[in-house]
This record gives sequence, structure tokens and C-alpha cells, in this order.
Amino acid sequence: MFKDIVSTIGARYLVAFLNLLLIFINSKVLGREGMGLVGVIYASANLAVIFNSILCGNTIVYFMNRYNLRYVFYPAYIWAFFGSAVACMLMFFFNMLPEGYEMVVFGLAVLISLVTANSLMLLGKDNVKGFNLTFIFQGFLTFLLLLFLYFVVDYKNITGYLTGLFIAYVAAYIYSMVLLLPYLGKKNNVFVDKPFSNVLKEMFLYGIWSSTDNLAEGLTTRLNYFLVHNTGGYGNVGLLDSGTKMSESVWHISNSISYIEYNSVSKTTDRQEQKRVTLQLFKLTYCALIIIMFLIACIPEWFFTKYLLTSEFAGIRNVIIGLSPGIVALGSNRILSHYFIGSGRIKWSTFCSVFGLVTLLIAGLFLIPAYGVFGAAVTSSIAYTCMLIFSVIVFKKQTGSLFREFVPSKDDWNELVEKIRHYRRKD
Repeated sequence: MFKDIVSTIGARYLVAFLNLLLIFINSKVLGREGMGLVGVIYASANLAVIFNSILCGNTIVYFMNRYNLRYVFYPAYIWAFFGSAVACMLMFFFNMLPEGYEMVVFGLAVLISLVTANSLMLLGKDNVKGFNLTFIFQGFLTFLLLLFLYFVVDYKNITGYLTGLFIAYVAAYIYSMVLLLPYLGKKNNVFVDKPFSNVLKEMFLYGIWSSTDNLAEGLTTRLNYFLVHNTGGYGNVGLLDSGTKMSESVWHISNSISYIEYNSVSKTTDRQEQKRVTLQLFKLTYCALIIIMFLIACIPEWFFTKYLLTSEFAGIRNVIIGLSPGIVALGSNRILSHYFIGSGRIKWSTFCSVFGLVTLLIAGLFLIPAYGVFGAAVTSSIAYTCMLIFSVIVFKKQTGSLFREFVPSKDDWNELVEKIRHYRRKD
């Protein structure tokens, strides 16, 4: 498991570095307004993807360990199109889609959902290498295509950005499909023989909880974009988006660890083992997040506006500082929420996300009109911290954990050092 975590974090940070470079490049090519529009387009598409997670998300890994791969493959593919259409219609009704980009959001949502579904099927088959390579391939190709479109073809606009993004996701889909085909061809991977209609019903019921959880968390992390747009326009969204993406880059640690944790927890019914794995990874995660987030928050404002971005993005350090406590809190909470999901107690993760969304709406009503972009950042931190507190209380009550078990000990450090040494010896 440690090797899988290291390789997954490495893959995520390799792509994160490229995405960070793209933020700097896009800021100079598209400007603050363009970055704001791109941020809203991508946020809208991701909300549709989260809605699609009913059958295209964690449901895949959970049910792959119980049924034939084909039982989850076909529903996921059909739902990628149907769910994207439903989500886009709902967002159109609530005036959340950027005008003139409705079909772009739909197409992007379908592609991301299909690539995500394929990747999770690879992970469910313990093909961590294929899971990581799909992610790396999409990230590298996006980076290279945008450089080509911007500086060779001179396609320096929103259309150029979207063209590169679509081509990269289509290529990533084809690549992940090639990796997945051998598993689809196998006929001896049935764990439980059940009528397809019964399995589909189970998947949908599980997926409803999972999707509600993901949608509530997704709204908690991105609803600020729409609230800020209504009060300050795309320019303020661009500033918030840039600061948010730089801060959220540390989530590649927690996301990578939570993927591996979820796969491990869902494969065992031993509650003590589930608890042990979760606490161990929880402590490792929040220690790493605190260190990295502190380093990012220490970067001076002039370094952003003079070297990395442009003077248009003055105030970005305030956004990062406002987000910092929340970034650590939500990243840590992902470990606990994946324990709830992987152990079949998904409703608690859902309640946590809904609690965070309600907190965000209440705090945002006061802070965003008064303090603008900085108020949006602080609002997010308040919501994320409340989510973590909720999860810790529930986890402690359900597992009988003591508060001291959430604090890193000398034994945790020694075990980590031993795993690193063992990993290096194997190499």
C-alpha cells in the first residue's frame, strides 16, 4: 500500500506542477477576466461530473469488488451522457451556466466522467499504474497542447484553451480504454451471480448517497465562484480561482492517499483494520498538508504579481492565507470521509458534506458582500473546518477512538521511517 501511495502522490504532483505552470501561462495569455470565465466553465462541468458520480464515481470501485466488471461498466457509460444532460439542464434553470458555453460544459462533463470511470475501474482492478498513467497522460498532453496552441498557432483565447482541453481528454479516454479492454474481455471475474436489475438498483441507491455527498462537497468548494461572480464579475472570480487552484494543489496528497485508503477499506470487513488504516493515513495526511500549506502561505505577494502572474492578480496572497486553514481541514477530512464510504457508512460522509454546504451559505451571506474575494476564501475555510470537526466526532463515536489516537506518536514516525527504508531497499 505504501508503494501505491508514493507512486500515486508522485503522479499527482507531477501533473500538479504542470497545472501550476499553466496557471501562470494562462494568467498572462487570458488575463484575469479570461481566467474567471475558464474557472466558471470548469466549475460548472465539475458539478455535472459530481452529479454523474451516482454511477461513475466511487460506486464503481465499491461494486467492482462484489460483481462482474460489466455490471458497472455499462451503467456508468450510459449515465455519463444522461447525467450530464440532467445536470446541465438544472444548472441552466438556476442560471449557473456561462452564457454561450452550455454545450461546452455538457461535452466536457461527459468526457471527464468517462475518463474518471475508466480510471476508477483500473484502480478497482488494482492497476494503480494504469490509474496513475491515465492521469499523467491527460495532464502532460493538456500542457503540451496549450503551449502549441498559444505560442505556435497563436490561438491565445478562450477557444484555444478549450480546444486543447477537449483534445487532451479525448486522448486520455482512448488511452484509458486501451488499458481497460483486457479486463472487459475476461469472463471469469464474477464474484456474486445476481440479476443485473438487482445490481443496478443497489448501485443506484449507493450512488445516490455518494453523489449527494460529492455534490454537496463540490458545491461547498465551488459555489463561491458563482456567489463572487454575482457580486464582482469574472475578474474577481479569476482572482479567487487562481488563489484557490494554487492552494488546492496540496490536495493531491490527500486525494492520492484517500484513493488508496478507499480501495483498502472497501476490500475488508474487519472494523479494527479499517480503523487502523484510516487513523494512520489521517495523521500522515494532515502533517504533510500543514507543512506544505505553510510554505505556500509564506510566498510574498510581489513574487506572485511580478514573476508568476501579473499585476492584475494583486491580492492573491490574501486569498491563499484565507484558504489555508480550510485547505488543511478539508484535505484531512477526505481521509475520514473515504473511511465512511469504503466501510458502507456513506450516509455520514453525506451528512458531513451537507453540513459544510449549509455552513458555507450562512457564512457567505455575511462575508462575501462585506469582504469580497477574501471573504469568499474565509467562508470556505469556515465550512471546511466545520466538516472536519463533524467527521472527527462521528468517527470517534463509531470506532471508539480516543482523541490521543488522532495525534501523531513516536511509533507512527518509526513505522513511517521503516516503510520508507523498506521501499528504498526494494528499489
